[in-house]
Order: sequence, then structure tokens, then C-alpha cells
Amino acid sequence: MKMSAQEAALLIKSGSNVFIQSAAAAPLQLIQAMVDRADTLRNMRIYQMHTEGPAPYAAPGMEKVFTTNCFFVGANLRKAVQEGRAQYIPISLSEIPSLFLSGAISIDCALIHVSPADEHGFCSLGVSVDIAAPALAKAKCIIAQVNPQMPRTHGAGFIHVNKIDAMVEVDTPLYEIKQDAPDIITTSIARHVASLVEDGATLQMGIGNIPNAVLQMLGDHRRLGIHSEMFSDGIIDLVNKGIITGEMKKRQRGRMVAGFVTGSNRLYRFVHNNPMIAMFNIGYTNDPDIIRQNPRVTAINSAIEVDITGQVCADSIGNKIYSGVGGQLDFMRGAALSEAGKPIIAMPSMTSRGESKIVAMLRPGAGVVTPRSLAHYIVTEHGIAYLHGKNLKERATALINIADPMHREQLQAAAWPLLSSRSASYH
Repeated sequence: MKMSAQEAALLIKSGSNVFIQSAAAAPLQLIQAMVDRADTLRNMRIYQMHTEGPAPYAAPGMEKVFTTNCFFVGANLRKAVQEGRAQYIPISLSEIPSLFLSGAISIDCALIHVSPADEHGFCSLGVSVDIAAPALAKAKCIIAQVNPQMPRTHGAGFIHVNKIDAMVEVDTPLYEIKQDAPDIITTSIARHVASLVEDGATLQMGIGNIPNAVLQMLGDHRRLGIHSEMFSDGIIDLVNKGIITGEMKKRQRGRMVAGFVTGSNRLYRFVHNNPMIAMFNIGYTNDPDIIRQNPRVTAINSAIEVDITGQVCADSIGNKIYSGVGGQLDFMRGAALSEAGKPIIAMPSMTSRGESKIVAMLRPGAGVVTPRSLAHYIVTEHGIAYLHGKNLKERATALINIADPMHREQLQAAAWPLLSSRSASYH
């Protein structure tokens, strides 16, 4: 069962559907061993969420061997998708497990990254349970990269060695993501978002400067909980200060729930063997019916652009795929249905090129991830627009008010059919 990566790669046959574990758990040595024998393979299909680190199977020329299918497009595959060397499958994260479990997508071989087995023979999927657990339930062959530096996490992410066909031992650090200090705009956005967070709220947030900046501003809050598809370093200090306790949650009370975690080595040490952490497959973490059962679910997500009626584009720049649907729609819906829940879209008012992110109309080809019917709070550094229950005229006015001042007049002119009179002017 124990063998080298090169020996294990021989188990991967031409014509196979290969699953690769997500985010910081991407098994880089196994991936490289598979790619090293690309000249002996053909008609390979890769299925993955997003991964951190190199993705050599999507390098130029590799599309002749590997068709890479992404449920979410990370930075390492963005160019390949945009150039047609890899493909994007638009889908909410909550729906991915059913593709594997129903057999709609069959998995011939799964490449995973686990902790060493405990005394009972169980390895942990560590920092990525998300879609790995359902993929493994149906995989015909499982090859595991076994790493003592992979945290052992509690929850539903265990696999027994008897289920693993090949084990490749490595001892390497996990991929780390470190956040930059927030700039003035990010800090201003975070301050507005933090003002919406109530004591006892259950938080969902992604990775990035805005979520981390929000967390830094919650030092005076109490009894917060976490139920999220993922979290990063920002939660650690709040846990240590007794601010995140999970005591108000109705699902997994007292525990922080996630599908995957990505961050620094400090985060990986924090989640290791921590009974406060509960890792589950994404079909559970992102199920709106599960999410809504927690109180005051405050879902903090971002966008590429928002039109003046509240349509949220979050996966593409026009017709150029940038990321994915992810869990945004799952949590926007779950938060909207939660008692006193708050679905929030937080973003800078302008792009780095000075273009407004609040627009009269979405760019041609832009993907609507969150429909306007689910848009509640839109936040920029200029304030908060509350859209729920508002008509189109009121929405346009509220959104123009939080656009960058240099773009407001142009937006108001474009919104004239909605505004119908100058009485709906902006501030």
C-alpha cells in the first residue's frame, strides 16, 4: 500500500475521471507524478473545486491530455479557463456533492492529501472536507499523499486506510495564504459591515482583505458563531478573546463549522485536533435549510459589479470567467431565511482602474450570481444600501448614494427611466 508517487501514478489509467482535493489540501506531489507521465495518458478528465499551488495539468499543451473542469476558478487556473485550456462548470457549491453521489459525474481515481492514520487506522482529510468526502464515497481508486503536517480535524472528514489503494508519504508544509494589512478603503468598508453584525450572530465569510478587516473590528461583540464554507486566520484572535463562542447557534452549537480552511501555518496549527472545529462536506455547510436554522446569519460576500437594480455579478468580468458561483447564492439565501439574518455584498466602489463597480447595466456576458430578488445589503466605502423590499427606483437611488462620487452623475443619468424625476436625487 505504501509506495512512491511515481509508482502510485501508474494506477491512473487513460480515459479516467480524476478528482483532485481542494484548496491548500491539493496533493502537489501526486499531481506532479501524474503530469510526469502525461505522454503515456490520453483522454483524461480532471474535476476539482479550486486548488492552491501549481496546476501543471493545465499548462499550455496539456489540454491535449487533460480536460480540466473547475467548479470554481482559482488564480492558478484563471488564465487557462480564459484561454480555453480548462473549463468552468457553473454551480452552487451546495449542489456539487450530488453530482458525485448520484453518479452524474463518476470518479475513477481520487488524489487526496491526508494526515497519518491514528491508532484506529483513520486518516483525516484535514483542511479540505468540502467536496472530497462525497467524491471519495464513489471513487473507484483512492491515492493518498500522507503528510504529518496535515492537521487532523474533527467533524466528518475521516477515511480508513483500508479504503486507500496507495499511500505516498511526504513531509511538506501546506500552502499558505497571508493577508496584507487593510488599506483605507478596505477599512472603511469593513467598518460599515461590522456595524451590521449583531451580538449572537452566526458569521459566514470568505477569504480576503475585507472579511479579515471585518473580523478585526468585532472586538466589542459577544457570543458570535461561525458557520461558513471556509474561514481563515481572522477568526483566531476572536476565539482566543472569547468573542467567538458559538453558544447561540442551533446547529453544531459551540463549534465552528466549515468545509475547508485556507490561511497561514498559524491557522493550520489552530485547527489541528481542535474540538471546537467541525469540518463537513459542502452539501451540509452550504445547505440553505441548514444555514437558516442558525440565528442572525450574517453572510459577507463580494462582487465584481452590481447593477442599479441589485443584480450581483460575482463570477465573471463580462464574459471572461474570473472565479465562480461558489457559496454566495447558498449563503445569501440561507441568511435571508434566517431569523434576523443579513445577506451582505461588500466591495469597493471602484475597480483599481477607476471604473465604477456599481453600474447602470451589467457588462454583456456577465453572470448574475445573486439575483436582485435576494440582494439585501450592498456595502461600499461610501456607506450601506438596503434594497430588500424596495422598488427599482428606490434601489437605484440607494445604490447611487454609495457609488463613488465621480460616477454618481453618470449613474443617475443612466437610471433616468427608473428615477423618472429629479426628486430621487443622490446625496
